[in-house]
Amino acid sequence: MPKTKAINISPETRYQNAAINYYLALTNSSYLHYGYWEPLPTSIDDLTIAKLRIAQEAYTAKLLDFIPKTVTTILDVGCGMGGNAAYLLERGFAVEGLAPDPLQQEQFLKRTNGQSIFHLTTFEAFKTTSCYDLILLSESSQYIAPVDIAQSALSLLNSGGYLLIADMMRHDANYKEGIFSNCHVITELQTALEEAGFISVRTEDISLQIAPTIDLCVDHFQRFGVSTFTYVGDLIAIAVPPLYKLLRWVYSRWGQHLVLEGLNSRQIFEKHLCYQIQLWQLPKSDQS
Repeated sequence: MPKTKAINISPETRYQNAAINYYLALTNSSYLHYGYWEPLPTSIDDLTIAKLRIAQEAYTAKLLDFIPKTVTTILDVGCGMGGNAAYLLERGFAVEGLAPDPLQQEQFLKRTNGQSIFHLTTFEAFKTTSCYDLILLSESSQYIAPVDIAQSALSLLNSGGYLLIADMMRHDANYKEGIFSNCHVITELQTALEEAGFISVRTEDISLQIAPTIDLCVDHFQRFGVSTFTYVGDLIAIAVPPLYKLLRWVYSRWGQHLVLEGLNSRQIFEKHLCYQIQLWQLPKSDQS
């Protein structure tokens, strides 16, 4: 029997998978996205994991509202755990998933009950003889260069096909370092798509509706993360004072900036970024 080819998993992917496993244990959700909070929370007491799951379901319904009636086949790029795909499958779409991560492959096939094909590869390297009516990038566009998004979508879409992008984006091109700095500059993404021949069909800014998830994360980190770190630090200070001194130095040298940035993530988001859903279309080829 031939051996299965081993997959080289990068350290970055391992870190990401650790975060995904933590997220799944924390939320018990099949979605990895920010959600769509409507109505907006009126107090910190409204920011609960249960309401986050409701918001995540509402987000996928929002994406569905952007999908034109003529669409039947969808390629979900950076498909995560398969929550969006399962939702779309239930509504009659033929959906395939794509991601370069074996953990996401396992979860995707589980969530979709084996009804959907999964492609273990990057968007840029993906080769197929099939074409799709719509390509979906839900919070995955930031991991792919704008020109690669445009050219890969161009090669995989049917004539008149659609590209649906939902993600954080930078309206401040000078914001180049920090927690959200890998998000695309809106104008740069727009230029790449227009140069490839895509036409903008519809854009909606849902920054207000996703921001409560940032608040929820910050609140949980403050209440549970920081307090837990402080408690563990106090124990180490009592039991092993030299180790505590070393860890304090490491924290002040490398960790403090990251913690402060995380606690200020809502302010950073509002100052430099937005969250948009964009629907683009390729022109239909001439019929002779």
